[in-house]
Amino acid sequence: MEQTSGITKVGAGLEDVEWNVLGQIYVPKVYCDNLFMWEATLPSGAFVPPHIHPTQDEFIMVLEGEFQVDFGFEEGNVKPNVAKPGDTVRMPMGVAHGVYNRSDKPAKCIFAVSPTRKLYDLFVALDGLTDLDEFKRLGELHENSFLEVEPNP
Repeated sequence: MEQTSGITKVGAGLEDVEWNVLGQIYVPKVYCDNLFMWEATLPSGAFVPPHIHPTQDEFIMVLEGEFQVDFGFEEGNVKPNVAKPGDTVRMPMGVAHGVYNRSDKPAKCIFAVSPTRKLYDLFVALDGLTDLDEFKRLGELHENSFLEVEPNP
């Protein structure tokens, strides 16, 4: 997909698209071959299980609230990090990470991956899904490798 010029308005996604994935709301903001960016609202208790993007770098910029990002799964020495408004989380391709909102308030943030690869299509497939095993199965089909560790929400 080629990038187009224009403005994606506050509160709106591209072509009015919005996905609900495991209770988290994702709204695509930029979608082209080189970059996929989306706004995410993670309610209290929400999480993305530990996984690896083998073909993409990923970033998160926190807008509101806070959440925890865990690293170090490969070494068996998980290191939690709390991200707060204004912070940017960097997750290079091949580095395992899990995201958790362990606060009592929702968190709002901007996620981005580069290049896009199959991630946009993954969110289309995950929309409305509530089953974690199916979430992981679909992730594997779209270049996301989920780890065999408990998500530890």
